Amino acid sequence: NEIAAKGLGRTFQNLALWRHMNVLDHIKMAHYSQLSYGLIGSFFNTTKCRQQETQIEENSYRLLELFDIKQHADQIVTNLPYGAQRRVEMARAMATNPKILFLDEPTAGMTPDELGQMIKIIRQVHQDFNVAIFLIEHRMKFVMELCQYIQTLVFGELIAEGPPEVIQNNPEVIEAYLGKEDLT
Repeated sequence: NEIAAKGLGRTFQNLALWRHMNVLDHIKMAHYSQLSYGLIGSFFNTTKCRQQETQIEENSYRLLELFDIKQHADQIVTNLPYGAQRRVEMARAMATNPKILFLDEPTAGMTPDELGQMIKIIRQVHQDFNVAIFLIEHRMKFVMELCQYIQTLVFGELIAEGPPEVIQNNPEVIEAYLGKEDLT
């Protein structure tokens, strides 16, 4: 919660969802780090409490719509297809209202159709929320199509940076990820 309060949102390579919670509650729960009505407001159901709870509900449904999971709002998250679970995790991260969004392997285990959908969603998030997005991803086609600027690391060391067309033609990147051709 302290990290989220500082404006950092993230998803995980391995899904980190609450197994017995429905989709809507996942998103609503993430908003609670931003509440200001406190325990007394909650206990007495003050006007401020009711207003903030209404706002959370509205914001949560907007995120469900953006991430194309509104139809699953009342379903237990583990009953969803894998790609939808990934989108729930991203929507939950965005519910914290981050300035920077870290996405760790957001397309791991996704089908080609889900990949296309994820590209659209990430672009929409960047555009609508004006959030910086840091992406760790090993699917190069996805990275090249999505990203405007790429930094390539090998064992934590930066070997290249620039726009996709520069990175995909960089000899160090090609060697690091595809191997060096043995001409002997």
